[in-house]
Amino acid sequence: MSDEMTEKSTVEHHTPLAVARSVRAELARLEEMLCHGHHPVEAVATGVKHVPAWLRQTKGEPRWVVSLAVLAAVAFQLLLPDVLALGPSWLLPVPELVLFVVLVVANPVRISRESKLLRLASLTLIAVISVANAWSAGTLVVGLTQGRFGEDAGPLLMTGAAIWLTNVIVFALWYWEFDRGGPVARALARKPLPDFQFVQMQSPELAHPDWEPAFMDYLYLSFTNATAFSPTDVLPLSRWAKATMLLQSAISLVTVALVIARAVNVLK
Repeated sequence: MSDEMTEKSTVEHHTPLAVARSVRAELARLEEMLCHGHHPVEAVATGVKHVPAWLRQTKGEPRWVVSLAVLAAVAFQLLLPDVLALGPSWLLPVPELVLFVVLVVANPVRISRESKLLRLASLTLIAVISVANAWSAGTLVVGLTQGRFGEDAGPLLMTGAAIWLTNVIVFALWYWEFDRGGPVARALARKPLPDFQFVQMQSPELAHPDWEPAFMDYLYLSFTNATAFSPTDVLPLSRWAKATMLLQSAISLVTVALVIARAVNVLK
């Protein structure tokens, strides 16, 4: 009887639920230590078995994913009709590409170099893309309400899709740049408390030990927020994150509703 009880206790101890509880207890202890100013290395030394990658120093995320996204946003801007551009069609894409080249030269492979000037350049690049797309979206919305655009459904849908996709990329860049201080600050583990809670943070037993949020995760967050008009599996924790997601949902809803409504009306 004693052997059976011991065996049963051992089995229960190794069930996924028990392992999950153990991991969460250790993470809670680690978070408490970090909130009191302890560095992740000190936390490990005091008995925490494993610190998730998003809470410790790493070598930085690859550059190429975010680079492709920026180039795609610039390409979408160049494909828009001239009437939707802020000034000549090349006016904003040119400085965007210049800033992009500067950032790639500074961190060609991984985003790990800490510099106030580089961060300012990155924020300026995102701001310029945001202004250009906001102008295009605003001009399109005003034109649709006044009946000046949308004579052909096909070009209208293509234009609306380009602006909508650029909007998804823009907000993904903002989320990526500000969550826990940005990509470099995350790589250096400067801020333990996240602005967005990903599934892997809540259930680390389901993720690779070296998982940490990268641009693709923020792009997924932006896309789902723009399509569902609400959080899905990534929750905003800070007020700025909630306000930014609210703004993105509102812009996406207005753009999609007007473009589709006008296209359907033209097809009829």
